[in-house]
Amino acid sequence: MRLHSKLMLVILLLIISIGGIFEVTFKNMMETNLKHEIGSKALSVAQSIANMPDIKEAFQAENPAAAIQPIAERIRKQIGAEFIVIGNTNEIRYSHPNPKRLGQKMVGGDNDLVFKGESVISESTGTLGPSLRGKAPIFSQGEVIGVVSVGYLQTDIEKEVSKIQKKIFFTTLLILIGGLLAALLISLNIKKAMFGLEPKEIAWMYQEKHAILESIHEGIVAIDTDGRITVVNETAHKILGVPNETLLRGKRIEEVIENTNLLEVVRNGQAEYDKEILIFGDVFLANRIPIFNKKGYVIGAVASLRNKSELAQLLQELSHVKAYAEGLRAQTHEYSNRLYTLLGLIQLGSYKEAIDFISKEVDVTQGFIQFLMKEIPDPIIAGFILGKVSLASELKVNFIIDRESSFKDIPYEISRDLLVTVIGNLVNNAFEAVIENNTGEKRVSLFLTDLGKELIIEVEDNGKGIDSNYNGQIFKEGFTTKDKNSNAGIGLSLVQNAINSLGGYVTFSSNVGEGTIFTVAIPKSIGDVNDGEKGYRIVNY
Repeated sequence: MRLHSKLMLVILLLIISIGGIFEVTFKNMMETNLKHEIGSKALSVAQSIANMPDIKEAFQAENPAAAIQPIAERIRKQIGAEFIVIGNTNEIRYSHPNPKRLGQKMVGGDNDLVFKGESVISESTGTLGPSLRGKAPIFSQGEVIGVVSVGYLQTDIEKEVSKIQKKIFFTTLLILIGGLLAALLISLNIKKAMFGLEPKEIAWMYQEKHAILESIHEGIVAIDTDGRITVVNETAHKILGVPNETLLRGKRIEEVIENTNLLEVVRNGQAEYDKEILIFGDVFLANRIPIFNKKGYVIGAVASLRNKSELAQLLQELSHVKAYAEGLRAQTHEYSNRLYTLLGLIQLGSYKEAIDFISKEVDVTQGFIQFLMKEIPDPIIAGFILGKVSLASELKVNFIIDRESSFKDIPYEISRDLLVTVIGNLVNNAFEAVIENNTGEKRVSLFLTDLGKELIIEVEDNGKGIDSNYNGQIFKEGFTTKDKNSNAGIGLSLVQNAINSLGGYVTFSSNVGEGTIFTVAIPKSIGDVNDGEKGYRIVNY
């Protein structure tokens, strides 16, 4: 069913529903009001008759009906009542519209309260049918001597209500016809305004546009000629640090992002590609394109934003994966060697030595694992260190984890991935440094502590050291003193970026031929440590 047909049908049903409710409600109100009005009128007439001297005197006569019947009938005809019945305390009629029923007992059974001296309005069924009655007691010298009952038939009341209901029906019919004409005009205008599209088609196009915008990895922001935002996707919300629930549409672009140059694109109609823009300290590549209408006029502009640091993040994640893989490979290789050793001892019949070998390996491994579980309970960091221990064993490097280390109090908001990046790259660099040193023991030590307001990470090696001429360059991406390879010059750059993200700093001291010490301080509360521009310091011991 098309839109204009739906509109007409809905409006028609709405008007019919409202008309029906109005008719029923008004009928009930009119019926209630009529009953109240007629009941009050009947009661008033009954009280007036009960107070008439002629009626009271007639009760003393031998034949009260002879005097009361003419008076009651005259009044009944004047007020249009269906009946006026007057009776004594024994409910014997002295008046009735049908003279044949004079002297008979009154019907209805609603005189009890009246004989107690009360005037009432009641509904009951008498000889003429269901009726609404007003009843009043007749007093003589303070005692009730009779009752006056003035009544109107329910059928007469319903006839009055039906007359009013017919008027309401014709009024509702006129409103219905007017509503149909209005619905027709509205539906035609809406169809024209929507270029003949149906709501389903518009909804599908909107959902398609929304899905396309959200599937794009770049942040998308569009403005109109006044510089007000018309479109912004979820990625743009993340870039701007604004929750998705916050409405940005309708705000001026300058209030949300400074120096976007989108308004300039609107003015000159020239597209701009791969322009760098700084947003909250991060560098983004922006493409800005004007939006034209069918007549060729600029009606807005759209910008796409892509974080330039995503490549560094990708390399960081790749480094983690590689480190995990190397740890697993080293551990597999180390355990293979141990199994071969155990196999040889068994084949030689050296069972006691085999048992001693197994016991020693179990004690060492379990003792070290228990130490890690107690002092470094975070599974990500502990597991990473355990992998590095296996790698060091394969590389024939004496990797020492200081038994005074304690890394228990790590705030939840500090990223474990960034801590792994810092520890892993510093340890890897230390391994490479001692491997290049062909003389003496190859030794690397790691010390971790969470005492005080900072997390301290210290990595020391006895490698060949760093030439003082390179002190200001080692943290730059791509710089290396080693032979060029795919990963050279990335490790310390990733360390620097991770430390900057955590608000900390790194110090290092190095003597050529003796080794290097890197010390990292990361605040448990953001802003407590690194208040300067540089995230590293050079210390000479």
